[in-house]
Amino acid sequence: MKSYRIALIPGDGTGPEVLREGVKVLDTVAGTYGLRLNYETYDFGGERYLRTGETLPDSALEELKKFDAIYLGAIGHPDVKPGVLEVGILLKTRFALDQYINLRPVKLYPNVETPLKDKGPEHIDFVVVRENTGGIYTGVGGVTMKGMAGEIATQVMIYGRPVVERCVRFAYEYARRRNRKKMLTLVHKSNVLTYCGDLWVRVHKEIGDREFPDIKQDYNHVDACTMWFVKQPEHYDVVVTENLFGDIITDLAAIIQGGLGIAAGGNINPGGVSMFEPMGGSAPKYTGKNVINPLAAICAGGMMLETLGEEAAAKAVDRAVTDALLTGKIRSLAAGKMGMGTREVGDLVASMVK
Repeated sequence: MKSYRIALIPGDGTGPEVLREGVKVLDTVAGTYGLRLNYETYDFGGERYLRTGETLPDSALEELKKFDAIYLGAIGHPDVKPGVLEVGILLKTRFALDQYINLRPVKLYPNVETPLKDKGPEHIDFVVVRENTGGIYTGVGGVTMKGMAGEIATQVMIYGRPVVERCVRFAYEYARRRNRKKMLTLVHKSNVLTYCGDLWVRVHKEIGDREFPDIKQDYNHVDACTMWFVKQPEHYDVVVTENLFGDIITDLAAIIQGGLGIAAGGNINPGGVSMFEPMGGSAPKYTGKNVINPLAAICAGGMMLETLGEEAAAKAVDRAVTDALLTGKIRSLAAGKMGMGTREVGDLVASMVK
């Protein structure tokens, strides 16, 4: 029996509630597919910060490196200044564990409403590979004459070839494994960002020509991509992009797949420890009311299994979510409007595991 060590970080607000349902489904799948998942829970989040002043101590990072994966609920507390927890926990983990890929499947499940007219599950099924540790989010820049009339601030988009190459290569490999349209679309703004954009364009072509001749090469400017996500999402298979653009277009992608209630993501280190989470945030006003949608957390658990190499078990999670939605019992993905509670949705999905 294969065994995996999973670090659980329930976090803030409704994070513990959705993570509980994710674990419920994972345990059902593990029992069906002969896996053993061994969990250890960490209390990082707003309550710990308010109590101790700690976000994520360095000693904890050393512990997290010993796990096979990290499964996160949500981070964000109304009594903590925005940015403190996000930078001190999420970004610190991402950079310290070199989780250089943010992986965002964009899939419209059956019986889920999309704002796109005349589009269905057959039209919306692609994956965004976002570079996750470089670019403008590295904090290179500064400010001078702060608060004065002539104040100047800079924030620099900075990329080295090795960082771009490993991201693009991961995206090509993913397109090959996905084995659908076998197309990789690079999204950038190379007509204006002529230095970074040119580097990404050249790497995309060089790696594709040399290592992945079976994968079609495609390119969008990021502004055009936002239009085509809406007009013709069926065009896409795998999208690769840099950090800032990826942050923006994945929020657009989330709404066309039905909203943040179904959007899951992974912060991936292909050779190390990866972290998986729902995209919807902590939603503190719904805490403890058994009304929050756990499907994104459940899907994130499926992503975790896929990244661990347990593809059959991961597909079982995806089928269970699909079958649960096909029953029609989940009337909406919106909190408080699902027609059933958080725990009941988890029970329904778990009951669909085959």
